[in-house]
Amino acid sequence: MSRFSDTLERLAATIEARKGADPASSYTAKLLAGGLDRAAKKLGEEAVETVIAAVQGDRGDLAAESADLIYHWLVVLARAGVSLDDVAAKLEAREGTSGLAEKASRTS
Repeated sequence: MSRFSDTLERLAATIEARKGADPASSYTAKLLAGGLDRAAKKLGEEAVETVIAAVQGDRGDLAAESADLIYHWLVVLARAGVSLDDVAAKLEAREGTSGLAEKASRTS
């Protein structure tokens, strides 16, 4: 496994472990307790910040904002009951297919 995938797995496990924890003692628990809407809003904010960092060309800022984005994405997945294996299955199903062809095959 790569360093990234190991880190992602550990972070996802930590987020899962925070379900039901006291929101006063954990930011993750607070996000999870706030519902899917709140977690998704934070994900959107982090996505915008990541785009800004990319456009500005600051590698360090881009790495930091990407870390925030991935963390909040994992929180949204956990809150929605979607596992990394669920996401991996979707990616695997698309392997070997042109991105253009895959996008064209989606129903509107």
